[in-house]
Amino acid sequence: MEGRWWPAPAKINLFLHITGRRADGYHELQTVFQFIDLGDRLRFTPRTDGRILRLRGAEGVPEEDDLVVRAARILREETGCRAGVAIEVEKNIPQGGGLGGGSSDAATTLLLLNRIWGLGLGMDELARLGLRLGADVPVFVHGHAAWAEGVGERLQPLEPATPFYLLLHPGCEVATAGIFGAPELTRDTPPLKIADFLRGGGRNDCEPVVRARYPQVDEAMRWLEASGEPRLTGTGACIYAAFEEEHQARQVAARVPEQWRAWVVRGLNRSPLHELLESV
Repeated sequence: MEGRWWPAPAKINLFLHITGRRADGYHELQTVFQFIDLGDRLRFTPRTDGRILRLRGAEGVPEEDDLVVRAARILREETGCRAGVAIEVEKNIPQGGGLGGGSSDAATTLLLLNRIWGLGLGMDELARLGLRLGADVPVFVHGHAAWAEGVGERLQPLEPATPFYLLLHPGCEVATAGIFGAPELTRDTPPLKIADFLRGGGRNDCEPVVRARYPQVDEAMRWLEASGEPRLTGTGACIYAAFEEEHQARQVAARVPEQWRAWVVRGLNRSPLHELLESV
């Protein structure tokens, strides 16, 4: 397992409802997480001196704050392990895009170091540790598309359609805390049933706030409306539209204004990391 690059897939939210706010300030939500075949890659090199180092990582993120370093340290604290590791992260998922890149990197770190260090922790235990790093780390740990409630940690495996998506990044980073702290954010959306979602229900309650505060996102959504049904993932900034055929998505991608980044990706209900782990 040493010397090999391991995937950390991005996710999109197929809808996102804010159903309430808890006394501790966290929001109750409903969402569906689905993976896409865009992702970061990580490599782990064991060290004998007990040090945890990040040799390469997200631009502008200090090593001490990087979720991969924090994940490695949490594993050691929880288990009493004294092993060390050097971690390299090849970033392909844009930061501040609502794609869960940092959380996915943390989950890959938890899963791989659990094996490399021979810790023997189960998925539920790793997901519990991951929740301390971020609300959407558990879905990456479990590795299956899921209906999520609570703060995003109560998961029920789901098999939504897996279309092709045109994914757009409009050139800005959205601060998640600012969106969830916005006074104008809807926080009382009635709970949705899974059957209603599967019939096409659901929206992203964060979208109006993001569009009002980030003109670049609003502009990109208006542009994409001419070719599909644009949706915001998470708190943004990335937006996407679904297409049944790959060539349809690529036709639209060819027209994307040059100031934006665009990818044609496929929806995945199974994490490529878990598929790879099962094969080795």
